[in-house]
Amino acid sequence: MSMLGHIAAIRFGLGLRLGEAPPAQPQAWLLEQIDQPAPPPDGVSLAEALTIRQADIVARRPRDPEGDPQQTRAAIAALLRQETEGWAARRLEAEQPFRERLVDFWMNHFTVSRRAGSTSVLIGSYEREAIRPHVTGRFADMVVAVARHPAMLIYLDNWSSIGPGSPTGRRSRRGLNENLAREMLELHTLSPAGGYTQNDVQELAKILTGWTFTGASTGAGDTPGFRFRANAHEPGEKFLLGRRFGPGEAAGEAALRLLAEHPATWRHLAVKLARHFVADNPPPEAVRTLEWALRDSKGDLAETSRALVALPQAWDPPLTKLRAPVDYVLAASRAMGRTAREARPMLGALASLGQPLWIAPQPIGWPDIAAEWATPDALMRRIDWAFTLAGRMERLDGMAVAEAALGPLGRAETAQAMRRAGSMRDSLTLLLGSPEFMHR
Repeated sequence: MSMLGHIAAIRFGLGLRLGEAPPAQPQAWLLEQIDQPAPPPDGVSLAEALTIRQADIVARRPRDPEGDPQQTRAAIAALLRQETEGWAARRLEAEQPFRERLVDFWMNHFTVSRRAGSTSVLIGSYEREAIRPHVTGRFADMVVAVARHPAMLIYLDNWSSIGPGSPTGRRSRRGLNENLAREMLELHTLSPAGGYTQNDVQELAKILTGWTFTGASTGAGDTPGFRFRANAHEPGEKFLLGRRFGPGEAAGEAALRLLAEHPATWRHLAVKLARHFVADNPPPEAVRTLEWALRDSKGDLAETSRALVALPQAWDPPLTKLRAPVDYVLAASRAMGRTAREARPMLGALASLGQPLWIAPQPIGWPDIAAEWATPDALMRRIDWAFTLAGRMERLDGMAVAEAALGPLGRAETAQAMRRAGSMRDSLTLLLGSPEFMHR
């Protein structure tokens, strides 16, 4: 049972904390996190983040600037520091680590990156308001929430997409931006295996014209956030995957729900979930089980997560998934007993190991296979970081850390090498550099 407890904590969670016992009933522990979510975390609201962002834009505009740009940039830096350190602190001391892993999985699936600089202050809100509420809800609801959130509207440029035949389009001669429509079809729902065409991309882009946001209150008691601008919406009928859609905001939501509940979407999501939780090349039977769970439940992610927990292949030792840098740094920090007060250096470690928080290079998100993370240079940087971390933790008992981190999953060869090490720093480095710690 102890081995299964460690597998539950490592493969489904973020790794055990120093002094934390593995769950005595591993599956029940995971199911409780699905069925009884903890209260949502606090954070800066979307309206407040948009207000800060808008103040910075106004302060830095070339004509008629208002406000002090140094103050607005300082406010943005403070907000971003609060959000990123809050992210790290929650995961260092997470009481529901499986749920946090699900949040991060879906955040990566629906990537929004700080590489589009003006999204930086919005990503914390995006996690709390578009992703976290839906990780055990309906996938279609998550898709709609994602597409309406200003972070995604900015990142994939839909905020400025205008129907060429709309009043605004005819007046300004501005037109469609297909980025959100393309990524929604290619990455977020059907995938290329779903058989959509370039015409479907264009039609979805037309359906989503007018989906934008306001960065400041426009009076009458409203707040910054999503707006549908009818004057920018492409008029007339559109046809997506052979289905007719009329004009208006409701057509956009209907189109997104059609994509979210498409059979090709179930298959795409099943492969990604099995790849993340089971193996780089997931067993076909695991993929089928998850696909059927999504199909039969109409995209109920709680039911799908239960099916994931019940997969026999997810409980097979040894640990086979190479930990991405985020997983590796989190697991090492938790195993060493680091607390929320030490969140900031952990964020620096993510950057040094090639996976800085919320800065994925492309909309497809961070890779989820070993080949992308196991280059000689990347592994050497891990060992260098592990040696640095171990140097700050020499007061610890290395064998106690190994027991907390791996339990019976630890190899006898690693334990022997740790006992023979010349210092506690070397012993801890050997643990963090061992094949079993590198994997989950």
